[in-house]
Amino acid sequence: MSSDTIDNDESNARKRGGAMRIFIFKSEVNPNLRAFGGDLAGIKLPGQFKPWHAVGTVAPNQDLPYKIARDEIEKAISESGFQLFRLKKSATAAS
Repeated sequence: MSSDTIDNDESNARKRGGAMRIFIFKSEVNPNLRAFGGDLAGIKLPGQFKPWHAVGTVAPNQDLPYKIARDEIEKAISESGFQLFRLKKSATAAS
């Protein structure tokens, strides 16, 4: 399945009022930096923090990790293509 198909599926789900599948990425340049994105390839993630590595997926019916509000993240992904967030140093020590 191409990324265009995935993007279209996610876009159609949002139009129907459904939640989107959200992908979680980790920056290799900044180990505490993570991003939520709407596509597995991370095409819209900011270039200055490349390379990005996919580290997880959140299904449309699942809660996001770290007690982050899904509606705010979906809005950011719809508007910008991604949402960045940082982990606390203690959280990254285990990863």
